[in-house]
Amino acid sequence: MTVHARATGARGWRYAGLVLGVVAALAGVTACGNGGSGSSAQGGFQPVPQTGGKITVWVDSTRLPAAQLYQKQHPAAQLDIVTYDGDANGSNYLQTKVGLFNRTRSGWPDVVFSSQNNEVSWAVQAGFTAPLNKGQIPEATLNGWTAGANDPCTVEGTLYCLRNDLAQTVLWYNAPLMQSWGYQVPKTWEDYRALGQRVATEHPGYLVGSAGDNFTPEIYFWASKCGANEITGPKSVKVDTTSPNCTRMASLLDTLVKNRTMATSSVFSSDFAKNSADKILMMPGPSWFGGSVFQEAFKTPAGQIAAAPLPQWAGDPAPSVGNVGGGTWLLSAHSANLKDATDFLTWVTTSDEYQGTVSPGYPAYAPAAKTWLAKQSSGKYYANDVGAPLTAAAPQVWRGWGYGQFSQEAIWAATVTPGLTAGKTIESMLPEWQTAITNYAKSNGYEVTR
Repeated sequence: MTVHARATGARGWRYAGLVLGVVAALAGVTACGNGGSGSSAQGGFQPVPQTGGKITVWVDSTRLPAAQLYQKQHPAAQLDIVTYDGDANGSNYLQTKVGLFNRTRSGWPDVVFSSQNNEVSWAVQAGFTAPLNKGQIPEATLNGWTAGANDPCTVEGTLYCLRNDLAQTVLWYNAPLMQSWGYQVPKTWEDYRALGQRVATEHPGYLVGSAGDNFTPEIYFWASKCGANEITGPKSVKVDTTSPNCTRMASLLDTLVKNRTMATSSVFSSDFAKNSADKILMMPGPSWFGGSVFQEAFKTPAGQIAAAPLPQWAGDPAPSVGNVGGGTWLLSAHSANLKDATDFLTWVTTSDEYQGTVSPGYPAYAPAAKTWLAKQSSGKYYANDVGAPLTAAAPQVWRGWGYGQFSQEAIWAATVTPGLTAGKTIESMLPEWQTAITNYAKSNGYEVTR
């Protein structure tokens, strides 16, 4: 095994059934630069000559223990483990390097982890990623993923990557405070707003949420079924930020920002940790907030934090939640040792040894998620059984929010956050947000409709 670091220097289209004519035109049947090997738009796959030998695995620092554990449990396997930034914050490092490898016809890694869910938006066109449901991985294994988890990886019924973890949103809350103040955990967004108004009057200084992070739209607007990011094809997107589904959430946030129960600073800022971390009554957020934010960053004592289903709008026909993060694993179409590469890919995404026991995030593979939740319960940190709300929310991520190559987080940070800091209302900035999304999308080659 070799472990070394690589210098470090955005979301694919959504679902099966989208037409990939542009991919076929640009990439043809073969993978770019590999002389007749690769994945076609229809999922046809002709492997390069299989010579075996060492496989190269790219991981970020968080996933490095996974690769090391696999090597320990499989001593006969030959791994060259390379650490890189994992495309964190949409760095596009992987895409840039694959472009170079395609030109030089060498250098492709065999398996790659990405912290982004949008790599398929370019990797299929570049001929980099191999299909996984055309004989590489048994259907019985693939059926173990949580419903909808692999949507970002699927194009015209062909699976081109595997989700590592999910980041479905739930409502985190302080259980002892909620009980001692005689409040009920809100089940609807209307009740959530009303409780925020009560808290402003009865317990000023306490918070029911935060709108100060770049992923605010993914927590609130995604869950509200706001059509700000509907990817309709490989290079097309529908954008409408002024629909009722958007304005209802913007109005709610504005109400709570105005009465100061909704923070406007980042939960990761030193200011928030110092002045607000112990003033949280409720906080909508992804599955990883429990461990990463409350337990590790805020050092919230055990027995306080609980999880509940995310509130829903009264009258909505089906529950919907947002998603903040997760990651994907890709198998290279250029691998000369698909057997070992696929074995590693399968193990790292499904094994209890890693996903159920070591992984910091909620596993996308449902059987491993059960083991992971059991571990959370055994730690005695949470005030309730967080397994039920997290499991229920996992397949409820709204499918109308896509995975384009442009970053909604970057757009929000550049457009809405400065206005919010300056005292503007979010609802008044919805048209500006729409214009910014449109411009970002067009700059990435997307056709934009409303």
